[in-house]
Amino acid sequence: MASRTVAKDIITLRGSAAIVSEFFGYAANSILYNRGVYPEESFAKVKKYGLPMLLTQDEGVKSFITNLTAQLSEWLEAGKLQRVVMVIMSKATNEVLERWNFSIETDSHVFEKGVSREKSDREIMREIQAIMRQIASSITYLPCLDEPCVFDVLAYTDTDVAVPFTWIESDPKLIANPQMVKLHSFDTKIHKVDTLVSYKNDEWDEQ
Repeated sequence: MASRTVAKDIITLRGSAAIVSEFFGYAANSILYNRGVYPEESFAKVKKYGLPMLLTQDEGVKSFITNLTAQLSEWLEAGKLQRVVMVIMSKATNEVLERWNFSIETDSHVFEKGVSREKSDREIMREIQAIMRQIASSITYLPCLDEPCVFDVLAYTDTDVAVPFTWIESDPKLIANPQMVKLHSFDTKIHKVDTLVSYKNDEWDEQ
């Protein structure tokens, strides 16, 4: 009689870094599409995480996001990345209108002892799906961006990290007295990502 064992989904540090950095790439595309930063026709539909996702076809943006995810993966694997923030600003004034904040907690035991963790790919995908759905529905809870906008990405790393020359020091691009919406989080058992969007609070009185 043949013996069978239950296949386990082993998550390694490198595998976790790849999952998280890939997530950032798709999340960035989704934010740019759903917040109307680039025209709808400049995106193409693909299937990812069991959902229809949209990816930019603009060569400049595509190259930026590819380079970004490669660098984030390297920092994640080194355990040096604490947070990634995608900022949407007014093109005319550079005023910050939205900050999409992704905080990262890293399991220190994985670095100290070189261990791996167990979690099913399906479970991770379900958690990422929930975040992507919230980004897709952001039009229902965020104010309309009714002016041309640009975006930037800030990475918060440990101070001893080697920073490529293409990255420059930046101020945190904060929003004064922002409104905030907490989104779902996902956890690979090595990296946990918490998502929060803060946005400019336009106060106006109902007459």
